[in-house]
Amino acid sequence: MESVNELLTISPIVIIGFAGLFVMMLDAFTGNARWSFYASLFFCLAALAGAVQNVLGPTGTSFYSLVYYGGTASFGAVLVLTGTLFSLCLSKDYLEQTGNHIAEVYSLVLFAAFGMLLLVQANHMIVLFLGIESMSIALYALAGLLRDQKKSVEAALKYFLLGAFSTGFLLYGIALLYGSTGSLALPEIAEASDKGVMYWAGVGLLFTGFFFKVSAVPFHMWTPDVYQGSPTTVTAFMATASKSAAFVAFILVLSRALPDTSQQWQEVLWIFAVFTMVIGNLLALVQENIKRMLAYSSIAHAGYIMVGLAATSGAAYSAVLYYLFAYTLMNVGAFGVVAYYECHKNCDFTEIKNYAGLGFKKPIMGILMSVFLFSMVGIPPFAGFIGKYRVFAAAIDEGLISLVIIGVLASAISVYYYLSVLVYLYMKEDETGMVMKRPSTLYSLALIILALLTIYFGVHPGLLTDFLGSFYSVTW
Repeated sequence: MESVNELLTISPIVIIGFAGLFVMMLDAFTGNARWSFYASLFFCLAALAGAVQNVLGPTGTSFYSLVYYGGTASFGAVLVLTGTLFSLCLSKDYLEQTGNHIAEVYSLVLFAAFGMLLLVQANHMIVLFLGIESMSIALYALAGLLRDQKKSVEAALKYFLLGAFSTGFLLYGIALLYGSTGSLALPEIAEASDKGVMYWAGVGLLFTGFFFKVSAVPFHMWTPDVYQGSPTTVTAFMATASKSAAFVAFILVLSRALPDTSQQWQEVLWIFAVFTMVIGNLLALVQENIKRMLAYSSIAHAGYIMVGLAATSGAAYSAVLYYLFAYTLMNVGAFGVVAYYECHKNCDFTEIKNYAGLGFKKPIMGILMSVFLFSMVGIPPFAGFIGKYRVFAAAIDEGLISLVIIGVLASAISVYYYLSVLVYLYMKEDETGMVMKRPSTLYSLALIILALLTIYFGVHPGLLTDFLGSFYSVTW
């Protein structure tokens, strides 16, 4: 009975791991990509139900304290599976229209999600490392899915080389922490008394590995090329699920392994947050390709999230979790609209100028894109506004007023490049005369649900914010 209860604590990991193997074998025996698609959706929904059940239950550790469940860890699983589910919903139509609908996509997505789930529930450095590697290897392959396109191959190669380099930093940092503390379990690292040069070198290298995964400046160089070269729905998956997993794991490390040294690493996060917010927004200003613009904006969003991490309080961590939820909704939605336009091969709809007049040609898509972009800017009453407000408010409560001022000014810069897309949608004339295809029911439904959730949690954030705040109202 005890072993069954322990399996239930990691039910999302078990379901997604089995799903990846099942879909891979289904492809081998049938070669039918649609069957793989529907099987992936079914297992992802089942795993999401298990994650929701866990997040509503008690917190604790299982499997000899290797994994953490409940609270932050299980909500991290909800974030990962939400991003995965909606990315899957958008993938079939997009891949069919672009001629790349192969079953391997779905098994790779599931294996990547398996690694992300390991990452968000890690209570031990070895589990954390296994999660990062399982996630990364699958993402390298997904980035190079369009093998006949030079940009896709180049993106996969850059991602692989820089990812392997960052993994070396991460693993060396783990080794140094083990050498200085004698343990790889997060709570035992926090209890270690020896915090000398080896300890701080390990912390620095560990931070370097995380900064790469969350696209913090100056470890962001891979992001625009990989986002541009990858299939757009895969980019949505990378930009949301993988980033959410990395940030949740970062929260667990900071709050469980490094809580007593927060004053020392707070300044480091302060500096990286500033550079990430400012440079991400400035570089987004000059982009003419919408996928590269969204890539640099995701870098800027990582900076806003790091403001919450720098605050080092329970309220700040809960604000970061809310921000990640809002970020997942609005980014999958925005990339989903881009993917819809990109399915029309007679025009390069990754160029912002080619969006001229499309807001009137396809009004529903224009409205949906407007909702997602307004939310990214941080305009009420959308979820993105509440996310930024809560992160900045938590930072002010901890005395980081100058950091919040820089964050607000950087966010103001983003108004220009987000709204420039809307200017083309509604204030420029369409000169192509192209007839737009009608999206499938599932595709439209997924985007509408994302938009409605973005609005709902902007208008009624209280239930979720109070629930996330309860994670930090008790001791670990």
